[in-house]
Amino acid sequence: MFKPWPKIPRLENEVYHITEKIDGTNACIIIQQTDHLNECNYPDQFTIYSNETEYNVWAQSRTRLITPEDDNFGFAKWVQDNAEQLIKDLGEGHHFGEWWGKGINRGYGLEKRRFSLFNPNKHSSVCHTVPHIRTLTFDEFENTTWLETTKDEFEEFGSFAAPGYMKPEGLVIYAEKAKTYWKVIIDK
Repeated sequence: MFKPWPKIPRLENEVYHITEKIDGTNACIIIQQTDHLNECNYPDQFTIYSNETEYNVWAQSRTRLITPEDDNFGFAKWVQDNAEQLIKDLGEGHHFGEWWGKGINRGYGLEKRRFSLFNPNKHSSVCHTVPHIRTLTFDEFENTTWLETTKDEFEEFGSFAAPGYMKPEGLVIYAEKAKTYWKVIIDK
């Protein structure tokens, strides 16, 4: 079957979104209407009814599907407990983010754990989004003073995700048109 070569974005038209890199564990919420599964048997899902529609919801770590019985720092249990609201707020799809806080890597001085979505255009009453620091055009990005400015802001104000925590890990750069991510580690 015919498959065209994808359009290649022009470098000078690129837009870069800079967000805080949070030191937790990569996680994803998968939400899919049951009838989209084509009667396949997918393991480890939670079946939830929302507005008379049946949904299957999964939790995953970076490398595998997880369950409350075989969990990753309690993320699958949190997804199960919040599945109905997550369906209402996020809708169908793969919703990637960082599961972080108490007992996970830096901990950020938090007493609880949080899920922060990587997509700043998605919002939920039960989770956060990673802090958006700035948006840059190609010319602004090419002039790397923004990086030094951001490092200075981190040094002065600390984490934007956890105010008062003075050792944020770094940045994530998302090239909008190229749909590519890079990370910049500031505090190792």
